Amino acid sequence: MSFSVRHVRALRRLRAPAAVLLAGALMAGCSTFSDEGRSQYERSQGEQPAATGTAEPTESAKPEPPYDVRPLLEPKKKYLGLAADGAPAKMTSVEDFARRAGKKPNLMEFYSAWGDQYEQRLVQNSWDYAAVAFIAWEPFKTGMKDIASGKEDAYIHEYAKSVKELNLPVAISFAHEMNGFWYPWGTKKTTAAEFTAAYKHIHDIFDDEGATQVIWVWSPNVTHPMPKVKLKPYWPGDDYVDWVGVIGYYGATGPSTYQTLYGPTMTEIRAFTKKPFIIAETAAQAGEGKPADIKSLFQGTAERDDVIGFVWFNFDKETDWRINSGPLSEKTFREQAANPDFGFDVTKP
Repeated sequence: MSFSVRHVRALRRLRAPAAVLLAGALMAGCSTFSDEGRSQYERSQGEQPAATGTAEPTESAKPEPPYDVRPLLEPKKKYLGLAADGAPAKMTSVEDFARRAGKKPNLMEFYSAWGDQYEQRLVQNSWDYAAVAFIAWEPFKTGMKDIASGKEDAYIHEYAKSVKELNLPVAISFAHEMNGFWYPWGTKKTTAAEFTAAYKHIHDIFDDEGATQVIWVWSPNVTHPMPKVKLKPYWPGDDYVDWVGVIGYYGATGPSTYQTLYGPTMTEIRAFTKKPFIIAETAAQAGEGKPADIKSLFQGTAERDDVIGFVWFNFDKETDWRINSGPLSEKTFREQAANPDFGFDVTKP
């Protein structure tokens, strides 16, 4: 299994035997800690060794090691992911999706604005449901230059400390669809060099804090709306990315097969990295073609060993993307989701 050199370096650093290193790493405080997270943090500390130092510490006195995300990076089966209204703060929409799909999702995407605290409760809710949380971190209120120059470092450090303190796996996609023009961090206001500098700066701070629980996702939009924008200049490098999170939807017009929708983008990306793909956002527009689109998505993903799953955007927004926008769509989704290649226990990958 391949994994980031970054994970190995950081995990080795955290496992250093020096007591000072452990104490410094584990006792960092943070204003964003929830009561639940603080309780978990304190439990992870265990009883402190006797002051005399003559007694060997008991097993319970050893702090928990950082959660090792490596088994989640390239699982043997596919992720069946979901983004749904109100989730994972509330799980009603998730449970409805699971009932209709005939299978529980094991990857839970939600959106967080730059400046928000790390939402430990939502990550915990996802994990309690047996799903990995997947955060789309959206820098609406700051520019890439400010992030890269260090102006946002206090916030990034605080966020990273909170990730480490909760000690659960989480996928983070920073500034998704950066190759498009519709977001303030997109091509109209941000250069590729500014984007990569900001991305790498954030990643480096997480490493400095020992927040190795993160699965780093780099999420370009499929290229057909802006074919002249090349992706390689936006690539931070293999040491900075765990998943390539391609974003692309089946619409009423435009590409209508797996190959035409995702193929050109994946081919371009394969020229500079072998990191696994995950389709970080997708759905199909309501209409007569939706059942065929759903079938295309499942079968196309199943046929590619380098695509580890997808996240279905189950919202009625602009159009009805939900799997139950029509009875045949729901039936098709349920039939395709029955494929045993989709879904696995993320707590025992």
